[in-house]
Amino acid sequence: MRRHHSYSNCPVEAALDLVGGKWKAVILNLLLEETLRFNALRRRLPNITQRMLTNQLRELEADGLVHREVYAQVPPKVEYSLTDRGRTLAPVLTALRDWGAEHALPQAQ
Repeated sequence: MRRHHSYSNCPVEAALDLVGGKWKAVILNLLLEETLRFNALRRRLPNITQRMLTNQLRELEADGLVHREVYAQVPPKVEYSLTDRGRTLAPVLTALRDWGAEHALPQAQ
């Protein structure tokens, strides 16, 4: 399950390795709200390429944060949701979202 093997005993480094980058926290935040299919994620993330979204979802799945459910039907149906481990990030994602809304987005005057 773990793709990461060595850290310099820094929990911040370890955590950022799992959820850092431009897209992972955003994907996790969307999945915190609801289970989504791939195209629904793409629609909510218009600036991400299909390849990048695929890669980020694969990494999040490999790290045990996202569950990929494939339904045996035609056309294929695949849904993404947070695992129990992924749900433990809820307070962090909520705090990051709240901080961003207050300090990083332009405020209406």
